[in-house]
Order: sequence, then C-alpha cells, then structure tokens
Amino acid sequence: MKTNLTLIGMPGAGKSTIGIILAKKMSLGFIDTDILIQINQQKSLQQIMDENDHLHLRAIEENEILKLNVTHHVIATGGSAAYSDKAMHHLLDISTVIFLEVSFAEIERRIRNFASRGIAKAAHQSFRELYDERQSLYNKYAEITICCDGLNQDEVACKVVSCFGTSGTVSNKR
Repeated sequence: MKTNLTLIGMPGAGKSTIGIILAKKMSLGFIDTDILIQINQQKSLQQIMDENDHLHLRAIEENEILKLNVTHHVIATGGSAAYSDKAMHHLLDISTVIFLEVSFAEIERRIRNFASRGIAKAAHQSFRELYDERQSLYNKYAEITICCDGLNQDEVACKVVSCFGTSGTVSNKR
C-alpha cells in the first residue's frame, strides 16, 4: 500500500503550504522538492536558472525526485516535475499523486514574482503558454484531482483528506 501523498500543480497552486497542513492533519512527514534542490545545490531556483537554463533545473529536479525513498510523507513537488516521465513514475510507485488544479486567472492573481521565482520555463514562453502546456501533464499523472478555486488552503487540505478512508486508501478520484 502506498503511504505517501504527492502534490503536483502549477507554481502558486499551494503545494508547499497545503502539503504542510496535510502532513499535520494526517500525521505524516513533509518533503518539498524545491527545498531539497536549494539545499543540495546551495543556490536558489532562480540562481540555477540564471546560471544555466530551465532544462538544467528540470534535470536537477528529476534527480532529486528519483532519490526519494520515503514512507508516510507528503511530497510537494516543483511545478515542472510532471515534465519527467521517470520522476512521475517513481512518484506513482511510492505515492498517490494529487493534482491541485487552479485556474489560470487564480494562479496569475497569486503569483507576483513570475520573473524571479525560479519557474522552469523556456525564455520565450509566456506564463499562459506554460500553464496551458502543463495542464495536460498534470492530468496525465494525477490519480486524484482537487479543484482549488474558491477554496482556502485548509479547505483544500480537508478535500484531500476526505479522499482517504481510515485505511489510508483512495476512496474517490475527483
């Protein structure tokens, strides 16, 4: 039985904050892959992007995810984790993957520091193009999709918890 939960979705979807709330509510550990990258690289995500490119950051992210060997954790991934088929299949093997789905308008409202946030995207790519490109990837890997629009972080966490019965198994998909 899978004992981990993995959160995927766009930057600004609330993966890190909701992940911490879930970890507390469900008595689980918490891992944020963006933080793992920053600790292991000794650089911010934006510094990695400035020194290399978005593909380099995605490769580092894939490597960090593939190294995960944990149980009873909530894993908050970076927004670009879904670009790596290998990383996503590893996460699917060790966890239930939950897509925190947020509309473009809401993500745009939440993210004020798009240019300096360390978002792994091509230099020419607009935020809207990035959003559209990633939605199909998130849907491809999601075992559960939680629509987050109009909900606060606690409400989203409660929706996630409600997907799991006392046995810890998934009781519904959407």
